[in-house]
Amino acid sequence: MSAFDSFNISASGLSAERLRMDTISSNIANVDTTRTPEGGPYRRKIAVFQENFDNVLNSQNGQYEKKLLGVRPTEIQEDQTPFTMKYDPGNPDANADGYVEMPNVNVLNEMADMMASTRAYEANVTAINDEKGMFTKALEIGK
Repeated sequence: MSAFDSFNISASGLSAERLRMDTISSNIANVDTTRTPEGGPYRRKIAVFQENFDNVLNSQNGQYEKKLLGVRPTEIQEDQTPFTMKYDPGNPDANADGYVEMPNVNVLNEMADMMASTRAYEANVTAINDEKGMFTKALEIGK
């Protein structure tokens, strides 16, 4: 593991959490969108990530090993939970019975996800700052 791998891992975490927060913000902004260009109400989006590995040749034993590079986004999935129905006969998107299909976005869940994402972002920032502090202290040893 090189000296700067920890920075790259934390930086990938920051990028991932930013994408997650952007996705959550989009969900909250569209909580009342009943008509999209695709047709029907807005469908909640979820950012999906996975570990990002690379095969690296080990100079000591000559074999390839997996090296963790952090996380990477794999896709933005659409949540397939059913839409809720709301009685609003004056809405132009209402069906014959006066019900409107509403997005499958729950603002309370989105806010909880946003708080978790914010905490993860803060943890990565703290890790980067601690890493900088360790490098600074290591450089001071030679003074």
